[in-house]
Amino acid sequence: MKRSLISFGAALALAMGVSTAQAASQSSDGPASMLAQAAAADKTPASARIDVNSASADELQTLKGIGPARADAIIAGRPYAGKDDLIRRKIVPQSVYDEIKDEIIARQK
Repeated sequence: MKRSLISFGAALALAMGVSTAQAASQSSDGPASMLAQAAAADKTPASARIDVNSASADELQTLKGIGPARADAIIAGRPYAGKDDLIRRKIVPQSVYDEIKDEIIARQK
């Protein structure tokens, strides 16, 4: 009798844990949903990204870690085949690139 009660309790706890996890993942307020929303918020739509091949110095300076000197260096190094050229050519350090990579694009003419 004691063993069957323990088994029943364990099965009940497992079932409740599974149903709670499923409810959390299906809920728009659940942790999984919040992570998905945060990831989506980190991505800037391509149409709203700053083009490193054509942006003005003022536009470039709106990016985190880009001041007048780096904006001038970006402009002087044009054209870029890809946005990661900013790292390869040592225009910006990796830490700055990591902050702005989702906000920039390098369009080709």
